[in-house]
Amino acid sequence: MRRKGFEHYPGTEVLKKYARLSAKQKLEWLEEINRFLWKALSPEKKRLVEKFRRGEI
Repeated sequence: MRRKGFEHYPGTEVLKKYARLSAKQKLEWLEEINRFLWKALSPEKKRLVEKFRRGEI
């Protein structure tokens, strides 16, 4: 049976490139990804995320 979902394994070169980034660049990248993902979430999933952040679930 095939699992649902998505998996991604970055190559060695991608990991080396990421390791060379400064801490500031890594944080900026993380913030950019978070903004992108937040835009992609449905309102229902956003509510679940907020509940989780508040410790309600």
